Amino acid sequence: MAAELRTLPAPGTGSASPGPDRPPWRSGMWSLPEVRWAAAATGLFALGGISQLVGAPPWLWWGLYLACYAAGGWEPGWAGLRALREKTLDVDLLMVVAAIGAAAIGQVFDGALLIVIFATSGALEAVATKRTEDSVRSLLDVAPERATRVTADGEETVEAAALRVGEVIVVRPGERIGADGQVIAGAGEVDQASITGESLPVDKQPGDEVFAGTLNGTGVLRVRVTRPAADTVIARIVAMVQQAGATKARTQLFIEKVEQRYSVVMVAATCALFVLPLLWGETLQDSLLRAMTFMIVASPCAVVLATMPPLLAAIATAGRHGVLVKSAVVMEQLGTVTQVAFDKTGTLTEGCPHLTGVHVLPGADLDERRLLALAAAAEEGSEHPLGRAVVQAARDAGSPALGAEEFGSVPGRGVRARVDGRLVEVGSPAHLLGGAEAGGAGAGGAARLPDGTNGPAHRLVDELQEGGHTAVLVRLDGAPAGVLALADRVRPGAAGALTQLRDLTEAAPVLLTGDNAPAAGRLAAQVGITDVRAGLLPAGKVDAVRELQDRGARVALVGDGVNDAPALATAHVGIAMGRAGSDLALDAADAIITRDEIAAVPAVIALARRARRVVVANLVIAGAFIAVLVAWDLFGDLPLPLGVAGHEGSTVIVGLNGLRLLRGAAWRGAAGTG
Repeated sequence: MAAELRTLPAPGTGSASPGPDRPPWRSGMWSLPEVRWAAAATGLFALGGISQLVGAPPWLWWGLYLACYAAGGWEPGWAGLRALREKTLDVDLLMVVAAIGAAAIGQVFDGALLIVIFATSGALEAVATKRTEDSVRSLLDVAPERATRVTADGEETVEAAALRVGEVIVVRPGERIGADGQVIAGAGEVDQASITGESLPVDKQPGDEVFAGTLNGTGVLRVRVTRPAADTVIARIVAMVQQAGATKARTQLFIEKVEQRYSVVMVAATCALFVLPLLWGETLQDSLLRAMTFMIVASPCAVVLATMPPLLAAIATAGRHGVLVKSAVVMEQLGTVTQVAFDKTGTLTEGCPHLTGVHVLPGADLDERRLLALAAAAEEGSEHPLGRAVVQAARDAGSPALGAEEFGSVPGRGVRARVDGRLVEVGSPAHLLGGAEAGGAGAGGAARLPDGTNGPAHRLVDELQEGGHTAVLVRLDGAPAGVLALADRVRPGAAGALTQLRDLTEAAPVLLTGDNAPAAGRLAAQVGITDVRAGLLPAGKVDAVRELQDRGARVALVGDGVNDAPALATAHVGIAMGRAGSDLALDAADAIITRDEIAAVPAVIALARRARRVVVANLVIAGAFIAVLVAWDLFGDLPLPLGVAGHEGSTVIVGLNGLRLLRGAAWRGAAGTG
């Protein structure tokens, strides 16, 4: 039943809006025929059950059950017949045949239940596939359709797909960059979190690389195109998500791995039990009854229920505690995870900068409180995330609000204003200490300052940057007065959750981030991670996941951004942070932490492992019942009512055993185990 993602155009190579003859991308789930037929089958089954319970005429509930057969069984039956043409025995066809066989000997309820189970499973898979397609299509909107190209006669607006390598485009404040390229003129701050996952805008100077779809801040940039539209980083993200999603769509529950052999043996045995007794002189009715009894007692209803209820119960329990697991397949895969990898920004951290320290330089005639108040007054008019963090920190500290005059800002360098008669400059140390030629420090970057004067400021800035902080210099009346240290903040409970995961999987967690090495190292030291891989673009994260998998690990990746989506789709299990997660990350992931609680990751893995243990116990119970009943039918004279009772009894036992995972104690036990 698995479906592959259809091929989608690369960004900039086609229209991003639906045409008049094409439905909107994000149409509801009712647009899927699988969902409509499954709903119809479920409704007819419910009506048939109610009619049977209230004592309605048999013709009524029989008719409703048979209508349920038609609604939920025609599509898998037809797919199974097509598979037969390719010499493959599809288990869906076997289930339809078993359901028909059950009706043939009067057990129409059993057959209808089997039809509903398989129709619902197919509908859920169709919904998951469609949502992934929609999310990939929505990613095409990230890259703009048009760009402003510089020509000999001035400027012209062109389709982004028409840009050629070597051409120059101009990107104004607030615009998205239309192509991958290199800055040749201008300076500004570019928000490239969608590509690299960095929590802060990055200063861009001539010579720096920029990516299509990233957002330009306050400066005007001239960019020389270095890649065609079909080969941009954002286009490669689309391709990687499609490829990984199509591969994972073919993943099945482990019980399905033996379906082909079981199906062949069951069909062959049923045919033999019908034909051979006829050759030995048995009557047609007796031979058919024995064969149908065999098909009922050997049908995998109990096996299906042995697998699904524990996994579905675990899904429901996880959902009540803030973890959305998208399918039973995902829950089963979570139970096999042997190593967990994490993104940094927005996953292990909160995803926004916070002031971590105020450092007054020797000789400055003020204290930390006064320095922070002056810096916050100058930053009051700034829209930069660092400026907002400084202002918020001053408010939280209760610093007095000071008025600012003559406010001005320089993209990539900082702000300046006159506060209480003093000229206050807040910005890049590389610029304010005379090292503008060294380039901006960027988001948490470690741009080295040139040696020379301002020794104490130079040493302090280098020390902070090497520790993974973003250093912001404050200058009063042209003289360095202090340095503000800012950094992203670790989520509460992250260190404890990683310790639990290390104990649970017996493997150390891994950090995969697009952020720079100093910032990644600082975060890793706080949460106890030793394997750190920094500066990774989306393809680099995919390669890192595959490397871990090649070593034999079953990797669960936890992330939140567009740049994490290909790796989420590639990993054995992808887990997304729900509150701040991008649409693509949420749809590419297999499970979503809706409350952004890192502690839920080890808990849901432990719950999945318990569900797998219950599945194994159920399979043993179901297998034992099937073996006894089949042997009785083959070598004895199994009465049909007794066979049905044994078959239904085993189904009830394994169903109730699986539903134990619905109790709140199951999650508490999993959280304690984690």
